[in-house]
Amino acid sequence: MRDVSDQTERRSFLSRLGLGAAVIGAGLSAGLVAAPPADAQTRGFKPKRHKEDAWMDGLKGGHRIVIDSAAPASGGAALLYANNTFSANKSGYGLETDDLAVIVVLRHFSTPFAYTDAVWAKYGEALSGMINFKDPETKAAPVTNLYNSAAASRSLANMGITIQSLVDKKVQFAVCNSATHALAGGIAQKVKSDPETVYKDFVSNVVPNSHLVAAGVVAVNRAQEYGYTLLTAV
Repeated sequence: MRDVSDQTERRSFLSRLGLGAAVIGAGLSAGLVAAPPADAQTRGFKPKRHKEDAWMDGLKGGHRIVIDSAAPASGGAALLYANNTFSANKSGYGLETDDLAVIVVLRHFSTPFAYTDAVWAKYGEALSGMINFKDPETKAAPVTNLYNSAAASRSLANMGITIQSLVDKKVQFAVCNSATHALAGGIAQKVKSDPETVYKDFVSNVVPNSHLVAAGVVAVNRAQEYGYTLLTAV
């Protein structure tokens, strides 16, 4: 009965985001997908600027990369790809951390990994059920953010690369506010709380260098308009 309940909750969450389950599964076996930013100026189109996105243009670095993720495993892979970007630019080009501007987008089912251990300690079981993610070692719901734990299993998609290690490299995180609201609503029902209370817990406990964006998909669009090359972690 629990499995059926969890599946129903996840479908409800998808519905609130206006997405179908097929969206999650599409392309999961395709690996890393890269797309260059559109050269808008050559087509006579100048993207409109908004103050909400100004932080993207304020990042230093001669190369700009945005890494999109929408599922638990892709959230971990996004961290790994970000670290690989720094390593390869160092070994292949002699570039330093400050030569790169990197944004990791945590949206849809990867959104909870933008929350600190305080959130996972309080809502870990509910979050685990909502996004279908468990600790591979214990097979139980995590009570910490495993993507920010150096002690977490290397079998996870981030392969030991932690959020904090990327924060130290000045990586920025775009956190989906739409998914945060949807998660808060679903979890409030499970824990018999108020959605606004859960939402406030989430947004007051995000990892460093986080930027709450209207929606992760919008952040992906805006970043490309600011000249970031898109990598999609799947």
